[in-house]
Amino acid sequence: MADDPKRPVVLTTVPTEEQAALIVSALDAQGIEAQAVGQLTSGFRAEAPGGVSVLVRHSDLARAQTILQAAKAGEHSSDDY
Repeated sequence: MADDPKRPVVLTTVPTEEQAALIVSALDAQGIEAQAVGQLTSGFRAEAPGGVSVLVRHSDLARAQTILQAAKAGEHSSDDY
């Protein structure tokens, strides 16, 4: 299963659902299927605050990383992702 190109892998984890939605949308615009998981814990604040992970297929990971880095470079603040 480790070699399955369709298996989901974490591209990145961000603090808010809104940030994850922006990333998912940018990836979708480039033809990469992605999904955000962990929305229910992103607003929870305790000793270990939650986050929202963006998942992509293993086969899309390298391309998704490139798209994410380009999006970060195009922003004035890398804190947006």
